[in-house]
Amino acid sequence: MLAALAELSATELSLIAAMAALASVIGGVAGYGTGALMPLVLVPIVGAEPVVPIIAISALFTNTSRSFAFRHVIDWRRAAIIVVCSLPTTMIGAWGYTMLTGRGAMLVIGSMLTLSVPLRRLSRKRGLTLGEGGLAVSSVLWGFLVGGTSGAGIILLSLLMAVGLEGAAVIATDAAISVMVGIGKIGVFGVFGAVTAKVVAVALLIGVVAFPGAFLAKALVERLPVHVHTAILDAVVITGGVLMVLGALAR
Repeated sequence: MLAALAELSATELSLIAAMAALASVIGGVAGYGTGALMPLVLVPIVGAEPVVPIIAISALFTNTSRSFAFRHVIDWRRAAIIVVCSLPTTMIGAWGYTMLTGRGAMLVIGSMLTLSVPLRRLSRKRGLTLGEGGLAVSSVLWGFLVGGTSGAGIILLSLLMAVGLEGAAVIATDAAISVMVGIGKIGVFGVFGAVTAKVVAVALLIGVVAFPGAFLAKALVERLPVHVHTAILDAVVITGGVLMVLGALAR
């Protein structure tokens, strides 16, 4: 593990750690951010192919800590529906990601990041509502996206809000679902050789740095105006996604 990290410079490791800490706090407050922000630092440093496996492994740390911090408001019924319906398609999506080239991975990640902001805003504007049947069907489709991309967590938040969850319950339930789905996703990456020593080492660095962020986020959740950092995050995510797509097309 240490040998794998030694391949990266001190500056690169510092950038990854700083973004991990920032994304963890933002994710704990807004419910999303880690999967959207980390690729902006990881792709230039480690390349596009390992990004989704790295984030999947590191997310086990961030989502476990977030689930524990907000455990009293997890909606286990909705979580069970989503996990059961999305896990098979998540594993298919993860398998598909392992087939991509570096250019293809950049296009998939960049496109997902770019589309994630308007998708979230559109769902809010239209007042999307779902019953449990609609949630089950939507979860099947979401599974394909979350299995093979980074940043699809925004869609999960929209689904949870559409069935009536609010505030900390959305963040907590999202985290619990992400832990369970993430285990299946990582299993597929491992079977098809996408989990290397470098992937695990970088993921552990992110996870260890980000772990305390959930508890800081819990302290901030009722004090910080979410719309301020949400607007900043949206701008960063869209800009980064567009640059990633342009970079892939220029290859």
